[in-house]
Amino acid sequence: MPGMPESKINLLGLSRQQMEAFLLTKGEKPFRAIQLLKWIHQFGVTDFDEMTNISKSLRAQLKECAEVRPPRVKERLDASDGCYKWIVEVESGSSVETVFIPEAGRGTLCISSQAGCSLDCSFCATGKQGFNSDLTTAEIIGQLWVANRELDTFGTKKPRQVTNVVMMGMGEPLLNFDNVINSISLMMEDNCYGLSKRRVTISTSGVVPALDRLKDYTDASLAISLHAPNDELRSQIVPINKKYPISELLRSTNTYLDSLPDSRVATIEYILINGVNDHRQHARELAELLRTTPCKINLIPFNPFEGSDYNRSSNSAISNFRKILQEAGYTVTIRTTRGDDIGAACGQLVGLVDDNTRRSARYRALREQSNPEQRLKVQ
Repeated sequence: MPGMPESKINLLGLSRQQMEAFLLTKGEKPFRAIQLLKWIHQFGVTDFDEMTNISKSLRAQLKECAEVRPPRVKERLDASDGCYKWIVEVESGSSVETVFIPEAGRGTLCISSQAGCSLDCSFCATGKQGFNSDLTTAEIIGQLWVANRELDTFGTKKPRQVTNVVMMGMGEPLLNFDNVINSISLMMEDNCYGLSKRRVTISTSGVVPALDRLKDYTDASLAISLHAPNDELRSQIVPINKKYPISELLRSTNTYLDSLPDSRVATIEYILINGVNDHRQHARELAELLRTTPCKINLIPFNPFEGSDYNRSSNSAISNFRKILQEAGYTVTIRTTRGDDIGAACGQLVGLVDDNTRRSARYRALREQSNPEQRLKVQ
């Protein structure tokens, strides 16, 4: 509108190519892009005046038209097991959550791609919050920027730095395709974070058209949020299966794996829910289902959250499930529950979402009206 000040471009969300194009409009050489990327992502600098190897004239121009603006941290929660959760505010006014999980030999950051989620998987707290918005590239990569900068301030008690990133936080990454791909390019860029393609993982619940496109844009690692060995059960747990059934999902998964220049496998994520998908027959079905898909299987005991009627599978059920898969020749891991005392475990991320779908209100109303005998339960 006439008279309104022009908004500044947030350089935090620009890829190397975008940064070069932006600087070209300022009459600058492409190598300036590398300098800016290093200052922003490797050194965590937001003040152009501190970027001392950039000319004063360019710094003056940047201050007029650009900024480096990470998402605002509203709160950091520290778990008793060494995990950290940051609640960050995004432009839409909603808040999303980012979780750091220190382990022996690595530090994994779980990043959100959307404020809320539209897929409404029955085992996930995020879906019950409804959906507000896609995160911008700056808001996605900003979570890694924030974590690196905060971890640097922990002094002698500083935990391991971020070595791995998983796009397994709030939201479905492939429904925010362009911004996720741009963020991943920054994570892997040598002048930014320099993460290996084996250490950046995109998780999807099965948005097949986007998964079919993925090979043309990245060679990041892939995780499939499966959770059931047949379409009937999966359609109840993961509703998107009604649109893109398992056969299509695995076909697309195999195509992506075939496009990679190495012998990587997909990680099959399988949340074990007591009495729902944890029977021995389910394990045998899963073993047969995946026999033509190069994969390893990650079993995840269900993490309870307020408003869910599900329960965690028993230790014996988990052990039996793993044994059947291992005997069928699969590499199987059981995810250790981490950060549950701060609501940071798998499936527990909720943030604070200004729900555009009104789903959260419907869930509250349903629970207020229901009793234990009337509650929907997957058989």
